[in-house]
Order: sequence, then C-alpha cells, then structure tokens
Amino acid sequence: MINHNIVFWRAPLLAGLMILLAGCASTEEMMRNDPDPLVKYNRPMFTFNDKLDKAVFKPVAKAYNAVMPAPANTAVTNFFGNLRDVVTLANDLLQLKFHQAAMDTSRVIANTVFGLGGLIDVARHMDLPKHDEDFGQTLSYWSGAEGYYLVLPVLGPNSTVDIWGLPGDSVANPLYFVSTTTAAWAGLQTLYFVDLRADLLRIERVIEDMQIDPYAFQRQAYLQRRRNLVFDGNPPTLKPDFEESEEAAPQTQ
Repeated sequence: MINHNIVFWRAPLLAGLMILLAGCASTEEMMRNDPDPLVKYNRPMFTFNDKLDKAVFKPVAKAYNAVMPAPANTAVTNFFGNLRDVVTLANDLLQLKFHQAAMDTSRVIANTVFGLGGLIDVARHMDLPKHDEDFGQTLSYWSGAEGYYLVLPVLGPNSTVDIWGLPGDSVANPLYFVSTTTAAWAGLQTLYFVDLRADLLRIERVIEDMQIDPYAFQRQAYLQRRRNLVFDGNPPTLKPDFEESEEAAPQTQ
C-alpha cells in the first residue's frame, strides 16, 4: 500500500504503461535470448535484501511466530487475504473474467459477513476457490508483455511489467481508504509484512536444504509463478533453468 498522495505516481505510471503497451519482450523470448539481462543489478540487490532479511525481518518473523498463538496467526493471515481478494476482484473485472469475478465477490461477502470481517475463511467450505489477480497481470493480459526479472529493494522479486501495477494494487486495497492516519497505515502494513514473512519460514527451510544457487532459484520460481498466473494455469512450456552462466554467476574461492 502507498501513501494517499497518489498524484506522485501518475506521471511515471502513465509513462511506463505507454512503454509497455508499445511492446515489451515476452518472458518466453527473454528466457530464450537472455534469462536475466538485469543480472548485474539484480544480484547485488538480492544480496542486499538477503542480508537485510537475515538481520531484521527473519528474526522479527521468528519472534512473531513464537509469541502469536496459531489461531490468531491464521486469523491475521485470513484478514489480509480477504482484503487481497478485493484487489483480485477488481482485476477480474479489468480482465473481463466475469464468472471468476462473481465467485470472488461471493468470497469477499461470505468472509466479511460470516467470517467476522475476514478473520475466518468460511468461503473455502463453500466451493469458492481463492484466486490471485493483480494489476501486473492485468497489464500483461492487455499488452501481451511479461517483462524482465527485476529485484526491488526490500520488496524483492518483481518484473519490469509488474512494478507498474503496484500503485494500482495499493489503491484497490480497502485499507487505502480505511487507514486515516499515518500511524494506523504503518501499523497495518507492518503487521501484514511480518505475518507474510512468518508464513514463508517453513518454505525457506526446504529451499535451504536444496543445493542450488538461491538467487537463480528465486528468479526462476518467480518467473514461472507469474507465467502460471498470467496464463491462468496453462502457460507455454519453458525449459527449467536453475543455473547461471559462468559470467553471471558469482565467483567462489
């Protein structure tokens, strides 16, 4: 979520949309010609984020899991997930997925009304599957562009297309209109990111046991997931590539 002063985003957002709609290389072409043209920027930023995470975010996430009872942890995750469903609903409509929009509308209503404001995910018992749509996917849907892999400071994996959808995702989130003070906005955002980081701890343990380059794995996992989302679970087949070229990979002693 961003500050209410959305005017700051308008000029670069419109410029970025014009560039994207003019034609950006698809991920398939990118993977065929150069899997990571921004690697000289991405790897150092990945290293910075990794060190920051180990020094700050990971210890906070572990403490959060230690003090937060499991039911409360699940309730917080469900609450933010329900808000996320509103963003998904907005993008369902923008992508003309009206049947999915009807299902997601039912999800939001059911969880908000019967799930105590989203604290309980009652919709999962009502044959209402959870979807994941965002403005980055909407840009790819209409432009055909998927962009290049891009590691953002603190926020981590992204792409040169998805980055332009971040302001839209923020404005579509109901908390954008509910949070009337900076303190409330900061508190809710902090809780969201801590809860999200805590949920990733279990996945991280599995990745740490795999003898692969963590940067290349994260890059490939992000790109494959985004392609799967953009193509609604039926992406064109790409050959997995978890290894970097000798030029791109870091030198070991």
